[in-house]
Amino acid sequence: MANSDATSNDPVTVQPTALVTGASRGLGAAIARELAPTHRLLLGARTSQALEPILSELPGATGFPVELTDYEAVARAVEPVERLDVLVHNAGVADLGTIADSSVAQWRNTLEANLIAVAELTRLLLPALRAANGHVVLINSGAGLRANAGWGVYAASKFGLRAFADALRSEETGLRVTSIHPGRIDTDMQREIVAGEGRDYRPRDFLAASTVARAVRNAVETPRDAHPTEIVLRPIPR
Repeated sequence: MANSDATSNDPVTVQPTALVTGASRGLGAAIARELAPTHRLLLGARTSQALEPILSELPGATGFPVELTDYEAVARAVEPVERLDVLVHNAGVADLGTIADSSVAQWRNTLEANLIAVAELTRLLLPALRAANGHVVLINSGAGLRANAGWGVYAASKFGLRAFADALRSEETGLRVTSIHPGRIDTDMQREIVAGEGRDYRPRDFLAASTVARAVRNAVETPRDAHPTEIVLRPIPR
């Protein structure tokens, strides 16, 4: 008869840990759902209240409520994180308009949210990422590859984000760094953008958030002999 304690000395499998910013809704929530079966999740948003729906849906996840541009608060929030396998930078803003109509405040706010906050959170988490030979995934945009009229401020922040990813990849050779450049995604943010453009909103014109989330998961699950550096996704017109 087998010893009932035979498995007591088996090694315990610990799930890898992933931090997803901007996880309360839209693409961030979709990414959380994709990673939930295989990862211990830290889900970021500005407030605890914003995280309540996704934490109710994914009760095994832990909230990471912090304003990412409050750098002292961010430093305190990351202190307990000693090892981090995956960092998904999804939080950001899309403040659109022409360069002629732009303001210093618009440039500062956009660059702060989409680039500087990303750089600082990554810097603070480098020891934890190095400990895990981790993976940094940056949700960029088609605007990070090509700037169109009316998207100059946003595109500048996303071009900068791509440069940050390239530099991080070169400097931190033990990490994998993936830039994901999706086209327009069917989210609440997209509805706001289309409303500002004065057009009717048709969800079929855009990528599903779940599709982009699957691309994130595929990048994370790519075997370690490969480094997925950039992934570009475009919606198929329907």
